[in-house]
Amino acid sequence: MILVTGASGNVGAELVWALASGTEPVRALVRDPAKVTLPAGVEARSGDLTAPESLAPALEGVRAVFLLPGYPGVAQAAAKAGVEHIVQLSGVSAATRNARNAVTRYMMASEQEVTDYSAAWTILRPCAFASNALRWLPQLRAGDEVRVPFPTVRTAVLDAFDLAAVAAQAFADPLLRGEILWPTGPESLLPADQIATLGEVLGRELTCIGLSDEEARADMLRTTPVEYVDAFFEFYVDGVIDESIVRPTVEQITGRAPRTFRQWAEIHADAFRQDGTDR
Repeated sequence: MILVTGASGNVGAELVWALASGTEPVRALVRDPAKVTLPAGVEARSGDLTAPESLAPALEGVRAVFLLPGYPGVAQAAAKAGVEHIVQLSGVSAATRNARNAVTRYMMASEQEVTDYSAAWTILRPCAFASNALRWLPQLRAGDEVRVPFPTVRTAVLDAFDLAAVAAQAFADPLLRGEILWPTGPESLLPADQIATLGEVLGRELTCIGLSDEEARADMLRTTPVEYVDAFFEFYVDGVIDESIVRPTVEQITGRAPRTFRQWAEIHADAFRQDGTDR
């Protein structure tokens, strides 16, 4: 059996559907099983990743786990329960080994715990997600201008669908054990490129307005702790990481090209519309 943590989230939900078509039983870890819709045959279990000791029932009979980063003690609890293989979600910044950076620190700690305690492991270091564009929803509902931080930073944005496909293959292929994988999307895009594509898909003339670093910091601090704002500025202003690199990982592992941002936008277009219709 495979246990998927964060099964109602962006990546976890895609992975549950990807695994559900296979032959191995799938268990989805969620906070409230009554509030999620799962594929037929998938078992839902409640659990709290911040309390690893509470996960024993969910881990019973589990061979492999998909694990979100940032939850100390869970990999150790899984190993104690007899889990053989953990696919650990991480991020590209873990490679910098800079423990002063708040985001990098918890990614590094997650990777370290899984390599210390799991009998077998696979680490995923994806680039930025296409679904990050959903953060523009409030602005798009208010008008046709989208204000963005870091307007000159390119990213090879990745559809969570493709990341889930890579994760599913990692569970199936013993040759991917002990590997660090770097999935990306197929093209490197500026925020303005993504917004222009969204506009074409939605039939709207959208305008991208790039924020200055000062404006971006003030805006981010309204909702984000300062240590995480500092982390993102280190990534994208200081250039500590480069998420613009397009890698062949998805196609090499899944046998098909990853989805473009346009494909992602077309699939998720209704999320950008009011009441499911164009403005």
